[in-house]
Amino acid sequence: MTKDLTTGHPLKIIFNFAVPVFFGYLFQQFYNLVDTIIVGQFLGVDALAAVGSTGSLNFFIIGFCMGLCSGFAIPVAQRFGASDYTSMRQFIFNSWILILAFSVVVTSFSVIFCRQMLIALKTPENVLDMAYSYFVIILAGIPVAFFYNILSGIIRSVGDSKTPLYFLLISAGLNIILDLLFIAVFKFGIPGAAYATVISQAFSGILCYFYMKSKFEVLRLCSEDKVASGKKILALLGIGVPMGLQYSITAIGSVILQSSVNVLGSVYVASMTTAQKISIFFSTPFDALGTTMATYGGQNVGAKKIERLNPGLFWGNAIGFAWSLVALVILYFFTDNLAVLFISKNESPETSAFVIKNVFYFLMANGLTYWLLTLVNVVRFMIQGMGFSRLAIFAGVFELVGRGVIGLIFVPMFGFQGACLASPLAWLLADSFLLPAYFSCRKKLIKMFSEGESA
Repeated sequence: MTKDLTTGHPLKIIFNFAVPVFFGYLFQQFYNLVDTIIVGQFLGVDALAAVGSTGSLNFFIIGFCMGLCSGFAIPVAQRFGASDYTSMRQFIFNSWILILAFSVVVTSFSVIFCRQMLIALKTPENVLDMAYSYFVIILAGIPVAFFYNILSGIIRSVGDSKTPLYFLLISAGLNIILDLLFIAVFKFGIPGAAYATVISQAFSGILCYFYMKSKFEVLRLCSEDKVASGKKILALLGIGVPMGLQYSITAIGSVILQSSVNVLGSVYVASMTTAQKISIFFSTPFDALGTTMATYGGQNVGAKKIERLNPGLFWGNAIGFAWSLVALVILYFFTDNLAVLFISKNESPETSAFVIKNVFYFLMANGLTYWLLTLVNVVRFMIQGMGFSRLAIFAGVFELVGRGVIGLIFVPMFGFQGACLASPLAWLLADSFLLPAYFSCRKKLIKMFSEGESA
């Protein structure tokens, strides 16, 4: 059931591994997209703005959880690549200890201060209560997010990228059914969308748990594996926390940007929500490539096959560049058709046309620079898989600077059009750091291995 990424042509290996991951992310984004569409269609533009106004905070907090879990999976991939299965299982056990602790701390803090965070973000008053009623439920479900992400990360780290896809397909279908049931039938309003998301993610996590327990003999923990190790906990924190902070630091820039857009009014917030949801949907191949490169880099560094890193980087970027062109063409011709899915038929023609125009500006700015996003994901996650997650965190700092500059200067000067430049600038600045950083990390590994050290 496992898959070795240390042999075979890198293009074939990366592509075959990334495709199931891509579809997994695609369907994960699909049910997030359905949340937004159903909210917009059944509850109106203000409700859509309420959900959208939580987006950057959601990324800030849930992104930290996802990054932390991705980081915890890297030592697992490295030990699997080195065929050191006892150490691999010990890392898994110590990961569970840390996940439990982080779940309690992050959930408690975020739920208690949920409303204060939304107020600090300058959420429009007419949608504040709706935003709170949605977001506090999402935050209460943080343990579920930890549970699913650590399990899917471990399964992928040993080379199985298909099974998490199957579970997400089931979860996506369940989410859509629950969305319609809670919002259209039971009239739960915005909280119904949040309940649907948490319940469906919990279901996919449960499926991952029982599958991993029953199918992967190499992952089954025995008594000698269940030992708390300060050394392994520190190693996990050394990789996981920087990856989590990388997401959160990046999100700080998004928070600044979101705060600036919130001041423009709920129609602009709805425009940005719609545009970001569509853009994220089209960005899933880049996320899949990132996950793939982390596993690819981790296994090959664990096996000390440094010569496979450069070809892997080349082919990973080649796949991403090809998708960048396809995505741009689709967005250019079909943005109007996609945007109208989020807008209630009860909205005035003027409001609908205004939202669609803003969405087009945003998506064109992103679509023209998706090649920069390819480099961000492929290079950054390769660096993390190689074991240098502390260095990769600086890419998040560069993204923060890019989005912060746009939010603090360009949006007040140029309005929504200024906000459209935030991601392109953030990606450009991150790439300016990541490319030289990768080659520096590769040289360090060559030196380490020549001196007989392990990753």
